Amino acid sequence: MKSPNQLSVWQALHAMEEGRLTSEALTRACLERIEERNAQVQAFTAVDAEWALEQARAADHNPVGPLRGIPFAVKDVLDTRHLVTAYGSPIYTGHRPQADAACVARVKEYGGLILGKVATSEFATQTPSQTRNPLNLAHTPGGSSSGSAAAVADFMAPVAFGTQTTASTVRPASYCGIVGYKPTYGFVNVAGLKPLSPSQDTISILTRSVEDAAWCGFGVHGDRVRVEVIERPRLAVCYSSQWDAVRPEMAQAIEDLAAAAERAGASLKRIRLSAEMESLIELQGQLFAFEARQSLADERRHHAAQFSERLKARLAGGENIDSKQYLSMRQRALTARHEMGELFDHIDALLYPPAQGEADEGIADSGSAQFGALWSLMHVPCVSVPMARGPRGLPMGVQVIGAYGDDLRTLQVAAFVERTASMFH
Repeated sequence: MKSPNQLSVWQALHAMEEGRLTSEALTRACLERIEERNAQVQAFTAVDAEWALEQARAADHNPVGPLRGIPFAVKDVLDTRHLVTAYGSPIYTGHRPQADAACVARVKEYGGLILGKVATSEFATQTPSQTRNPLNLAHTPGGSSSGSAAAVADFMAPVAFGTQTTASTVRPASYCGIVGYKPTYGFVNVAGLKPLSPSQDTISILTRSVEDAAWCGFGVHGDRVRVEVIERPRLAVCYSSQWDAVRPEMAQAIEDLAAAAERAGASLKRIRLSAEMESLIELQGQLFAFEARQSLADERRHHAAQFSERLKARLAGGENIDSKQYLSMRQRALTARHEMGELFDHIDALLYPPAQGEADEGIADSGSAQFGALWSLMHVPCVSVPMARGPRGLPMGVQVIGAYGDDLRTLQVAAFVERTASMFH
């Protein structure tokens, strides 16, 4: 029998409903795993074990809601009133917010509990945390949701909140061999998230299965959603100039998966991004730099000496963009979102790389974020699903990208891809 911390969210819920498991036992097993492994993995930045167990006992006493008794890890750019929230920056060492982020409060409202805070890169930008890939400690777990992905992959937590502004969910999920669900922009309320690029910032869900991602993503709204696999999805492998940076093993794995999906009943197309869509990838970075410079204006004015050099350079990229240019960029993005909607008239989901390949060695760099840029700008739902192993034996995922607002169908297609990948490998 699996240890409770190795159970999926859905398995744990089922066991609790049948009286075979308590939230306290599940939470205690997670805490024991944290105690055993966190010194090596460095996923968690703040844990109050007694408080976590107190929440679990309360959940056992009064089991309510779709998230009853499930422990969540929370990325440290999301406010928690009980636990220190430092946003990955020494500027906020010891900072204790006055209120929980909306998503944290919703977890509590619908029966879940907060296990602890997990590491983020500096303000969820490019300077990585000290978190390591639990599958090989010499490799990066990806960023910026590094702690979220590592905690879930290492069985410290069954589910974690992450965020994505460019590729901060899909890349760590791919590197750590788990599922990363970036919902449609705005689906999970961002109140209490330290803003970076408010026109793109999205709160995400990291789990070990598509079923769990759907249950938890919709569960924060009080909904009980079981994913039913779409048996004959309409898929398209989407190509762009970004594929020039994709390693051969990643490109081949996507092609092999697409062929397996077609054999399993999917219809398959191959499409290429238009030149206009390609140009938006660069625009995404400019929009990010302009908005991040504003979001961190106070820190930039009063605490810039505590910024990393990488963050200083990133913010400097927005210095020469004026308000007129900014509004023009917003208009171009809005127009493109309408055009992209037409792409999904005859397609259920796109297949696209979430990263160049498997996780790189070392933790000084968390990998390229370029493969999420366009999709984050377009506000569409994306699910990174484990697909294959690279030459070093580390996992590689594939992005399943759906239409704006069509999260359930996107997750249903992702479940088909997940099943296909498991049968294929």
